[in-house]
Amino acid sequence: MASLLLAVSPALALAERNQALADASERAAAEALETVKVLAAIESGSGDAEGLAKMAETLDARLRTLGFEVRREASAFDVKADTLVATQTGPGTKRIMLMAHMDTVFPPGTLATMPLRQDGQRLYGPGVVDAKGGIAVILHGLAALHEVGWNDYASLTVLFNPDEETGSAGSGPLISSLASGMDAVLSFEIGGSMARGFGWVLAGTASYAQVTMEVKGLAAHAGADPDKGRNAVLELAYQLLQTADVANAVPGAQLNWTNVKADQAFNQIPDRAVAIGDARITEEGAEALLLKALQDRVAEGRRIPDTETTVSLEILRPGFRANARSTAAAGLVSKVRSEVSPKQIYYVPMAKGATDAGYAAVSDEVIVLEGLGPWGADIHGAGEYLDIDSLMPTIYQFGRMMMELGRM
Repeated sequence: MASLLLAVSPALALAERNQALADASERAAAEALETVKVLAAIESGSGDAEGLAKMAETLDARLRTLGFEVRREASAFDVKADTLVATQTGPGTKRIMLMAHMDTVFPPGTLATMPLRQDGQRLYGPGVVDAKGGIAVILHGLAALHEVGWNDYASLTVLFNPDEETGSAGSGPLISSLASGMDAVLSFEIGGSMARGFGWVLAGTASYAQVTMEVKGLAAHAGADPDKGRNAVLELAYQLLQTADVANAVPGAQLNWTNVKADQAFNQIPDRAVAIGDARITEEGAEALLLKALQDRVAEGRRIPDTETTVSLEILRPGFRANARSTAAAGLVSKVRSEVSPKQIYYVPMAKGATDAGYAAVSDEVIVLEGLGPWGADIHGAGEYLDIDSLMPTIYQFGRMMMELGRM
């Protein structure tokens, strides 16, 4: 990410610190920490129907306490949990959606080996910052805004989905549908790191694609008749080496081969082998160019005769590119946070990570920003932690952004 970081330059002259909101954010931060602990104690890995149902029940109650009408939307695909959609109307003119995900990458039982614990200004545990901290910022940021009497919106929608970590195939169409009626969509993935000393706001993310390379060979007995076979694994290894650097010549494309499998018995020359690659697309049309480049390289030759190699590419999550309105809104993030924190916020016009914000970028008229959650580090790892000190400025930042969006 460092190569894409650009300091946000001043965009608009804003008021000094909103002291009432700062005081409310201070109180909200303490409550948000307790909420993160409650949510992180619920194991809710993607596909964990029981855990996700418990998360949904907990958040349904929290949202109703804040005055929202809450409904549950069934997923478009075979996802074992519903998406929560909460709505509220106000006297303003802007339609704003806030979103974060309920699921984590951690399977049931993780808390037994990775227990929730607090060490100084760090809260460790599965999903504490990705993205249960983001959920807490939304809930308690809204409570802080309510405390200071702000309601400058025509409609406010909160979406908590259960399948972000697996690509949001179930909730993605719903996000796009709801976003089409919005003026702004704010997403609350991790927003910075105290260890690094800075934060970020994303106005664009890469599309995430899966590249599949399949080799078909001929099976044979590995001991008695190996020469009669055509080893698909060896051919796959050859083609992976041949294509390892192909993406370097395709502007806006990145490819890393990440998985290889051949399911035959160990004493059989394999007649099929498959490799999966992680591709990131940052420029329009680069996915087609990458696929053609891969196919052309494979067509140059083979190592094992009579084998057949095919390559395909599938976009799993769309990306989005900064529009003029999003760029202007991103410029506000650093300014409003500076009212309560000296830490720098950097503007990232295009990040390699893929998030649900890509589903929300349905037109150039919709402001879409990502990375508005609390700070932390080691997401998806055994040492994932939330920077507790980041909660107050992040909640304040959220509140001030809402105030400014109402006037944009």
